[in-house]
Amino acid sequence: MRRKKVRYSEIIPNKSDWPIVKLSKGRKEFIDEVTSETYDHLIDSKNGSLREEIEMTIHREKLRMKANPWRVDPPDEKVYWKNIQSRLLDINPDDRSQAKDLEKELLVEIINRYSQEIAGNFKKSAYRFAQSFITFGFARLLNAARVKGLLSLFSRQLDLDDKVHVIGETEHIRTLAKKGTVVMVPTHFSNLDSILIGWAIHHLGLPPFIYGAGLNLFNIKILAYFMNSLGAYKVDRRKKNPIYLETLKTYSRNAIKKGCHSLFFPGGTRSRSGQLETSLRMGLLGTAIEAQRELYLNAKEGEEVRKVFIVPVVINYHFTLEAPSLIRDHLKRTGRERYYVEADEFSTSYKLGTFMFKFFTKGSDISVNIGRGTDILGNYVDSDGNSFDKNGNPINVKDYFLRDKKITFDAQREKEYVRVLSKRIIEEYHKYNRVFASHLVAFTAFKMLERKNPKLDLYNVLRLPDEDLVLDYEEFKEKFKKVRNRLDKIHKKGEVDMADHMKERATNAIEHGLQNVGLYHDQRPLIKKGNKIIVQDTNTLFYYHNRMNGYGLEKYI
Repeated sequence: MRRKKVRYSEIIPNKSDWPIVKLSKGRKEFIDEVTSETYDHLIDSKNGSLREEIEMTIHREKLRMKANPWRVDPPDEKVYWKNIQSRLLDINPDDRSQAKDLEKELLVEIINRYSQEIAGNFKKSAYRFAQSFITFGFARLLNAARVKGLLSLFSRQLDLDDKVHVIGETEHIRTLAKKGTVVMVPTHFSNLDSILIGWAIHHLGLPPFIYGAGLNLFNIKILAYFMNSLGAYKVDRRKKNPIYLETLKTYSRNAIKKGCHSLFFPGGTRSRSGQLETSLRMGLLGTAIEAQRELYLNAKEGEEVRKVFIVPVVINYHFTLEAPSLIRDHLKRTGRERYYVEADEFSTSYKLGTFMFKFFTKGSDISVNIGRGTDILGNYVDSDGNSFDKNGNPINVKDYFLRDKKITFDAQREKEYVRVLSKRIIEEYHKYNRVFASHLVAFTAFKMLERKNPKLDLYNVLRLPDEDLVLDYEEFKEKFKKVRNRLDKIHKKGEVDMADHMKERATNAIEHGLQNVGLYHDQRPLIKKGNKIIVQDTNTLFYYHNRMNGYGLEKYI
């Protein structure tokens, strides 16, 4: 039975009341606010001299421009930083009073430039068009698999719901969006994730979210248009200097404080190994905690404080376009001299368009699994937003920030809070991971290769000759069944999710997995020939196998 779609009006009646719309209308004022607060924080917290901080920033930016330039970078970058350096050198260090003022002036200018670069540019009209276009385009591409010929793109045979399954705690997140500010934290495997999550938010009937998207994605024009329209702000992961990082954190924190539902990938970047995230970046995650503290601090006596809710989301694909290049990158980083890499990555609208057409015409499902909402310490919340500990006892989140009955800032305390929240999100990722047969056939096959070659390390297993990459199908099936049985027990405990096709007969589930694993790649990682399972690409097989790490399944093969 098809789920009833929820309209925006059922959550926030007036689109002008969307926090992201208000933020967009006051964009200049918001940027000025971010600049001012970032400046104050840097001045209060700096350890060395301001001049040294600016010099280091200039040095790092020059290295970045030389080592890793992107098409999306501003055309005046080199001129800008040369100008900043020249003005810094002109400052007379002997006149400390004047030097201090001029250094502060340069700092404000740098922060403002970063704020302008980071800031999104949401427009209601563009958002509506982007959502309509994505829904139409995705659905039409999907139907091309079912109806032959050019007219297939205009067929209404299938709805996008048949392709992308938005599941999990969907009603819960709708309720929380009315009660407070939702911070959605998805897993990250593909450059397609940003658009997919944007569609899922729209599909759930939620107001648009702001979200942090890697600046590299704006190299691709079609992605840049849609991400700008869907509420993205830009995150440049090449920039590691404290001035930029503090500006980015202030932007996120202040947007959450203003009630903007927010989304960012806490893993920081796409999973290179194909594994669920096992560690998270603390920076942006910490801004949710900071925002909650400041909301309590700034509240008037007796005023109800808007709560911040954390919602983990797990995205599942049968295959990832970028898997071959991602796993090579991972192996290069971990294996160093034991592994050699060749570059291979899509970077143009044409390549992305080609992928999306093939992706949506192959009949391979996608799931977006919405986790249960928590507070900023990872405690589950009910439909009214009330927090409870693991024993079901009610918790007042405000108490986490109290000292001597006053709201206080404690950097060490909040660092620990971020660590606790990070651990809880990772646990939820494993719980809401929706296992596809493609994941399990890859896991079973790769573990069988390892068991057959116990004296070889990973890198030698990846280099096995073709004659050693053949598995007996009947043995494979028995191993698959054994692992699936164990997985089913874990599933019944609520510690992992499983796709419906995983409950079919083993032969059918294996066939489904083999049909979908690495579907788009030039060379499938795994195929069946007669009574044999043939491994054709050990690298991508290893990538898809990694999705099942963390459940202790290897002991059952």
